[in-house]
Amino acid sequence: MVKSLDDKIFNSVVYVILGLCGLAAILPILYVVAVSITPFGEVLRNGGFILFPREITFTAYRTLLTESNIPKAFQITVLITVIGTAVNLILTALMAYPLSRKNLPARNFFLMMIVFTLLFSGGIIPTYLVVKSLGLLDSIWAMILPNAVWSFNVLIMKSFFEGLPEELFESARMDGAKEFRILLQIVTPLSVPVLLTVGLFYLVGHWNEFFQAIFYVTDRTLYPLQVVVREILMQSQQPLENAENMMPTQTMQMASVMIASLPVIVIYPFLQKHFTKGMLLGSIKG
Repeated sequence: MVKSLDDKIFNSVVYVILGLCGLAAILPILYVVAVSITPFGEVLRNGGFILFPREITFTAYRTLLTESNIPKAFQITVLITVIGTAVNLILTALMAYPLSRKNLPARNFFLMMIVFTLLFSGGIIPTYLVVKSLGLLDSIWAMILPNAVWSFNVLIMKSFFEGLPEELFESARMDGAKEFRILLQIVTPLSVPVLLTVGLFYLVGHWNEFFQAIFYVTDRTLYPLQVVVREILMQSQQPLENAENMMPTQTMQMASVMIASLPVIVIYPFLQKHFTKGMLLGSIKG
């Protein structure tokens, strides 16, 4: 099909806009990477802005991984992410499956309560009092259980379950299967795309855990990665004297940002197709 001049102009404008948006997204990442591996003296000579370093050093990464709280915080974050994501998926599936069944008593009431929590919450102080009364302060569970179930993810998973053929459930019941066995042996294997999508939502949320940590955790040995990175970013700049012979705060800041971001950046491409499909599942049914 031959494109008209207007179509060509329109496509060109779209390509230019998309290219500028992509450049705006890539440049900050490139800047962070460049500064984290550049000697501080070269950063200073370039006025603090550099994209393509002439010299490369990994001293900042070695320092952070051997002489800071980053390794311990990394372990805490991995622990929170693995345990938290598993708990999230189990509870979300157990909640979404019965809500997807039309014959559930008071189904509309429970759905209304879930939607209500999307709009309103108890607030920070009441939530803190609940966490404190449960004895969860200064524990990793304080960063897992308060957000064990996300209402939006429940609705996404419920919508997917409703799309499964009803004949599967009827044939399973005729064979004597109970609801829990149907969920475990029939629904779960067919729901891998939505489980991976929802799991990615939960995984990223736990990996970026910050607010619950500063609210509920005072033990520095239990700080997750993002809190430690925040402390590094908040450190005042070191004096510039003898800058060539010291490890500057700015370089360590950028290196800590990369350490915190790299795992998610590496994992995302492998789950991207499931993530895209899961976003289409977000057209929630009633």
